[in-house]
Amino acid sequence: MPAVVMREVTKRFGDNVAVDSLSLDVAEGEVLGLLGPNGAGKTTTIRMLVDSIRPTSGRIEIFGRDAHRDAAGVHADLSWLPGDLAMFDRMTGAEHVEMVAAICGADTSPAAPLFERFGLDPTRPVGTLSRGNRQKVGLVLAFFRRPRVIVLDEPSSGLDPLMQREFHALVHETVADGSTVMVSSHQLDEVQHLVDRVAILRAGRLVVVENVDALRSRAVRHVELQFADPPDAAVFSDLSGVTVDHVDERAIELTVEGLMGELGAAAAAHGAIDIVSRPADLDEVFLTYYGEGER
Repeated sequence: MPAVVMREVTKRFGDNVAVDSLSLDVAEGEVLGLLGPNGAGKTTTIRMLVDSIRPTSGRIEIFGRDAHRDAAGVHADLSWLPGDLAMFDRMTGAEHVEMVAAICGADTSPAAPLFERFGLDPTRPVGTLSRGNRQKVGLVLAFFRRPRVIVLDEPSSGLDPLMQREFHALVHETVADGSTVMVSSHQLDEVQHLVDRVAILRAGRLVVVENVDALRSRAVRHVELQFADPPDAAVFSDLSGVTVDHVDERAIELTVEGLMGELGAAAAAHGAIDIVSRPADLDEVFLTYYGEGER
């Protein structure tokens, strides 16, 4: 059974269609990245998933239970870090944990090592904390209950690179223990090292759902061919999906769309002594589906 099922989910705000006929499955134990620029429908999708707002039409289930009709049961298995996290300034991090634990009937003891892991003093009022440290408190609140599904909206916002790595490690440990994680983000360079699959939204519609490696294989990548003697660039410019960007006495720089089998064969046949290829990152994948002007 999938952890999350969304079927033909639509959300309208007046005449505006924020999410349009979205169908998506998230497997148990998966880390799914929900990606798209601002306005693509990521946050609206998450808010419907956690029953913060209700879809205009469609069906959402968490482990087979309706996200709205069985909201109490669903929320026992789900935690959510919103992108616009609101907390009580006079309450400490520990008091926020106690409040959430009382509502959910959870044990507070797993929170202590999380506070320590993120370098937080749980006795400080959250109103005295920096933006990054408030975000860390939000992560503690999302993870301490060890729920079956964790939904995170822009979770790395305000975190420095060291804490981002700590967050990644926590996600992987949590998934190894059986949880499912959904991460909404527009920080593509970060998410590509965190998720198993990517769901790309564009103007409220699901454009593609694919694993990261498969997406990269179809994206543009940059290649340099190195030669012992001056190369013949015309041989490579005639190849399908290959654009010659620059030629000098011992090298050719190219842009390649898709797989590199044909290019590799041509390079070997025409005396290339080395091929340097930079794997496409998700920024380049995004351009495949959006175009430079829509990013």
